[in-house]
Amino acid sequence: MHPSSRAEGPATTGGAGGAADRPRAYPSHAPPHTPLRPVWCCRACGQPWPCAQARLLLKAEYADDQIGLSLYLCGLLHEAARDLYRLNPDDGPAPADLFRRFVAWGPYRRPVVDPP
Repeated sequence: MHPSSRAEGPATTGGAGGAADRPRAYPSHAPPHTPLRPVWCCRACGQPWPCAQARLLLKAEYADDQIGLSLYLCGLLHEAARDLYRLNPDDGPAPADLFRRFVAWGPYRRPVVDPP
């Protein structure tokens, strides 16, 4: 089942990116590994979000929808950049660091052309 078709629906963020309501907690009584905005740390463990556990849960949740995971992560990258630069406009995170944190660990893409 695609995560966006669930009955409870995603929480809205009010911005252009995706809702940061994932990944779901496992077991269900555990604190969720979701981001605490606007600082983007994990609600459960305090690490920069997405933490290692959030990444594992997201990969499992989107196992059958790798494109959906990429789109979700790109939307969250946009939201995080906006929040983090508003908090600290003079010394915000480098774009490359945010890309590695939010997107680079996601679905693997093969190169369009095989290297020689």
